[in-house]
Amino acid sequence: MTDTTEPVIIPRAAASLLVLQGHVERGAPPRVLMGMRGARHRFMPNRLVFPGGAVDPADHDAAVASHLAPEVLRRLEKSAPASLARALGVAAARELLEETGLSLGEPPSLHGLDYLCRAVTPPPSPMRFDARFLVVDAAHVAGEIAGSGELEDLRWWEIEEALGTDLAGPQRMVLGQLKRWMAMSPAERLAPRPVPVLYHREWEEE
Repeated sequence: MTDTTEPVIIPRAAASLLVLQGHVERGAPPRVLMGMRGARHRFMPNRLVFPGGAVDPADHDAAVASHLAPEVLRRLEKSAPASLARALGVAAARELLEETGLSLGEPPSLHGLDYLCRAVTPPPSPMRFDARFLVVDAAHVAGEIAGSGELEDLRWWEIEEALGTDLAGPQRMVLGQLKRWMAMSPAERLAPRPVPVLYHREWEEE
């Protein structure tokens, strides 16, 4: 008898970074850094995405100039061991530099990052990621946009402009979470709170 059971693909840990420029309270339309994945990408080709990628083994031990804020680290550690929680912040900074030319410093300063939400690629996708979406104010980054070419049309997108495009469902839903985060006060952002997690195209909390 032939075994037709599909192999279980374990989602790979990944980090994406939403770099936010402009806030409603500052009188400027909020914009977020996004770019288009090329047609040759295996995962989400021809889609508008945030800078990000899988966690590398070296991210666990990489030097940092400052650590993630304690509350951010606690929220990450709800679903990740301590080493991975730290590595997610490092990966977000590394991918930002590689894909956009913008930097959180070398070594990176992670204290300005906040943990927005998490999304797990559902089966039976042949490529699966357990992606944490972090957010940082553009005031914490330096440099000029000059990425590796991995992301095309890389620029600051007004949030409503991006929502008006043919976004993939997860990116659209993450931008919705970003709008909720922006509506919080600084004290609310620092307070303990549940983490929204996108499973099977539905939000849950952890």
